[in-house]
Amino acid sequence: MGLKKIDASMVQKAFLSAASALDSKKEWINELNVFPVPDGDTGTNMTLTIMAAANEVAELDNPDMASVCKAISSGTLRGARGNSGVITSQLLRGFTKAIRDEKYIEGKTIALAFSKAVETAYKAVMKPKEGTILTVARAMGEKAEEIAETTDELDVILDEVVSAGNKMLAKTPDMLPVLKQAGVVDSGGQGLMVIVEAAVASLKGDSIEFKGMSSEKPAGQKASGLDSLDTSDIKFGYCTEFIILSSLDDNQESEFKAFLESIGDSIVCVSDDDLFKVHVHTNDPGKAISKALSYGQLSRMKIDNLREEHSELVKNNVSTVNDKAVPVKTERKKYGILAVSVGKGLSDIFRSLGADYIIEGGQTMNPSTDDIVKAIENVNADVVYVLPNNKNIILAARQAASISDDTEVHVIPSKSIPLGITAMMSFNPQCSPEDNEIAMTESLDSVKYCEVTYAVRDTVIDGFEIHNGDYMAIGDEGMLAVEKQKDDAVIKAVEKLIDEDSEIVTIYYGSDVSEAEGVNVLDRLIEKYPDADFDLEEGGQPVYSYFISVE
Repeated sequence: MGLKKIDASMVQKAFLSAASALDSKKEWINELNVFPVPDGDTGTNMTLTIMAAANEVAELDNPDMASVCKAISSGTLRGARGNSGVITSQLLRGFTKAIRDEKYIEGKTIALAFSKAVETAYKAVMKPKEGTILTVARAMGEKAEEIAETTDELDVILDEVVSAGNKMLAKTPDMLPVLKQAGVVDSGGQGLMVIVEAAVASLKGDSIEFKGMSSEKPAGQKASGLDSLDTSDIKFGYCTEFIILSSLDDNQESEFKAFLESIGDSIVCVSDDDLFKVHVHTNDPGKAISKALSYGQLSRMKIDNLREEHSELVKNNVSTVNDKAVPVKTERKKYGILAVSVGKGLSDIFRSLGADYIIEGGQTMNPSTDDIVKAIENVNADVVYVLPNNKNIILAARQAASISDDTEVHVIPSKSIPLGITAMMSFNPQCSPEDNEIAMTESLDSVKYCEVTYAVRDTVIDGFEIHNGDYMAIGDEGMLAVEKQKDDAVIKAVEKLIDEDSEIVTIYYGSDVSEAEGVNVLDRLIEKYPDADFDLEEGGQPVYSYFISVE
């Protein structure tokens, strides 16, 4: 006799088992990202999305189907990070919507749930691309409907669903040439199969124990007596936080902590099975990041200037939570702008252009839907424009906009920092909300851009043979250049982007580039293109040596 029905406690256990399985394999999934840069984050984003709900699901005692489904749906919705995380949350939202009113799940119901999951996820993506997580999900949904017409045995249905998903996953390289070039399957699709396979195994009696994740943040500190502290009393000026996406053995952990103690203080390190969270105050964040990169890939990097924040705290009467300034709400206004940024220089540029609130984020640390919702609330305006400034944050921003109750939110689809800066320059407080959205969105078409970073593994992308340590210039349409030296990558990239109509080229240099190095690149470009106007700005961004815009 096969599995005939599933109750709420089985759904609870299956979800927690899936969360644990995904957590244990997130780094492997990260490595499937097709671009060989140190920000492969599909596994991390999907894991953080599911873990946002898992702790709540784990705390349910004697749950019914409605309570389990609510915890899964609401938790993943607000915790969604990156495109893969948002799509995962939508798949779970659709699935739970189909089963939440049932006491038991039977064959026809689970087929409907898979179908509803696919329908909901496809609606969330404006331009669905085949060969991705969506394609894998659709294959499973279609198989569930087909097999449920012939049997009511759930284990038979689920086995067929898993088989269909894996077969479609294996075909994703044939649908997306970039996957075939890199020799990988779609990372989001692989993450989905990890989730589904673990859940099915649990329903059949082979569950993985859920242990949760350690807290990612050190205890918060509340500001007090700020005006009595002079900035000269701050010995180490930069609050630096990041996650190493791998475990450290005892010797590595001791070595790294000793290194952090040699360059800073206020050190907090939280170790989990597959990641290592770091918090340190230091005068040289680059040293901490460079050392950490020797242990593994990094995620969720954040660097704050403590002296600057202290001065602003005293000046503006704000409090701090987890070393991050949180403005006291002022009188509500008509318009507000929320920008995602990374690096002091870039954040300062956004503020100088009128941004009301900055979320620290980017490829290596995608803000969640809930992060964006809370930031929208802090802007305290009737109409808020959100600039994601990264293509992997746009879906989360749109999801945040859909659940923001008291604010009219417009998401400007800026895929990069340079595009976000251009959009801000097009904002006019005298225009209507709709006209501003149109103007800011249309301005994005006037800019060509690229990002220069380095490879962490050998591969072939867009016909370029790439080796570990090479510098890559990546544009909106793909790879522009691959060079051994970062300066040469910039020169080749600008050569690809500039044309006779180009007027302004802006170079934003990152935390691994000195001002002198930036000036040297600028001089080479000015000599090569004497008719164009060039501007050099300190961005301070990690991971990416340069952001480049051509207008």
